[in-house]
Amino acid sequence: MPQPAPAGAAAPVLALKEVTKSFGSVRALRGVSLELHAGEAHALAGENGAGKSTLIKALAGVHRPDSGTVLLDGAPVAFHGPADARAAGIAVIYQEPTLFADLSIAENIFMGRQPRRTLRRIDHTAVRDATAALLRRLGVDLDPERPARGLSIADQQIVEIAKALSFDARVLIMDEPTAALTGTETDRLFAVVETLRAEGAAVLFISHRLTEIFRLCQRVTTLRDGELVASEPLAGLTEDDLVRRMVGRDLDELYAKQDTRTGETALTVRRLTREGVFHDVSFEVRRGEIVALAGLVGAGRSEVVQAVFGVDRADAGEVEVRGTALRRGSPTAAMDAGLALVPEDRRQQGLVMEMSIERNIGLTGLDRLGRGGLVRRAGERARATDWAARLRLKFDRLSDTAGVLSGGNQQKVVLAKWLATEPGVLIVDEPTRGIDVGTKAEVHRLLSTLAADGLAVLMVSSDLPEVLGMADRVLVMHEGRLVAEIPRAEATEESVMAAATGRTRAGARTDTEARTDAGPGTEAGARTKEGTP
Repeated sequence: MPQPAPAGAAAPVLALKEVTKSFGSVRALRGVSLELHAGEAHALAGENGAGKSTLIKALAGVHRPDSGTVLLDGAPVAFHGPADARAAGIAVIYQEPTLFADLSIAENIFMGRQPRRTLRRIDHTAVRDATAALLRRLGVDLDPERPARGLSIADQQIVEIAKALSFDARVLIMDEPTAALTGTETDRLFAVVETLRAEGAAVLFISHRLTEIFRLCQRVTTLRDGELVASEPLAGLTEDDLVRRMVGRDLDELYAKQDTRTGETALTVRRLTREGVFHDVSFEVRRGEIVALAGLVGAGRSEVVQAVFGVDRADAGEVEVRGTALRRGSPTAAMDAGLALVPEDRRQQGLVMEMSIERNIGLTGLDRLGRGGLVRRAGERARATDWAARLRLKFDRLSDTAGVLSGGNQQKVVLAKWLATEPGVLIVDEPTRGIDVGTKAEVHRLLSTLAADGLAVLMVSSDLPEVLGMADRVLVMHEGRLVAEIPRAEATEESVMAAATGRTRAGARTDTEARTDAGPGTEAGARTKEGTP
């Protein structure tokens, strides 16, 4: 239960009291209470499927509770839609901003509410000046007349926050706002949040990155299976304490990396180049090992693995899978050779969200499941049932659409779809982005088990602890080039970041040295000279 506010403390700006919400037979919230106070950043923690999204939508007027009360300044209130919540000063900033790309920043902020001059004409000067004042208040340097098209995700979120302030928002709800941001962009966003807190705003912050919760927030409310576990100050808690509340048990090991014996080379990449994107990339991955491709956002990591799989066509270079040379730009040839790719964007590239769970899992095996141009439903169902059990997929019915699953379970469906092809090489791009800590541990354990069974795994990740915890070797990219290869024993946050930011490091193998024309046959590079600056 929420702890009572200190004696004499002001009533919460916004609160839920014993709120329950069901969707059919599924109880998403079970008597949940929450208090948001002015000037406080409050974290909402829980695994995927714990009820966080439903709680946010209850606060934002999207869902009406089946029972319980929403309180605004201590008085009961009923929101009949998002417009009511917005009028009450409640704003939601989602992970993916929804701006009109061809309109300016100012037009996006004041869409439908532009100040008017005589004859009802829009006062463009007033719109621009009001936008400039909002951006100055947030401490950011953006041109109000700049089109939204081309803005970074971070800048788009700043525009969404400015829009919220234009409504005189007193409560700001931020749902996974840092998932696609760099470290610098996250720092700027947090500085903006601190400014809003200082001005008296109440902030509800949702993130799977526990370090961010402890950095930004003062209190945390934890949900599990739709029920309230605890609402308490963060002071005195550890990340392990929070994980224990989220998953209901001690998490034995987040990075369950097994020691394995490496076998023959399964994937060979020689001098792969795509003009203007990446250049002269060579490496190899052996059976039984996990190789991480690390680097800053924009370094070209995802573009490299997409070219390896054939989604994007490389301009030069060679790719071999278990000795078979692949035709450039042909995912079909890659699959036939035993290559599988779990993409970064599971919703847009990994799944057909309106299609059933069993149909999604079966998409990569239509040739095996089909007969006479028709798919055998029994075979499709058996395949899906088998992999759902293996990956501990949480679902109601296999005939349900993939869109109803939590993010972690959607990721498991994508993994099942590709593992069912029995690949020799598995490429996973950001395998745990946007999923909860419990599911993250399951994915890590799965990858480690697959490697121990002889699969070659190439993992792209922006999560540095994940890279260090799971990789046998770390390949680091910088500005489209592979600049270093660091063995597990030598890989540290400092060594990886030094290479990722373009600074060489003594002892790391790098392609900036004299790699032979034979390519990755000599362990994908030569060692730098000791003492090289």
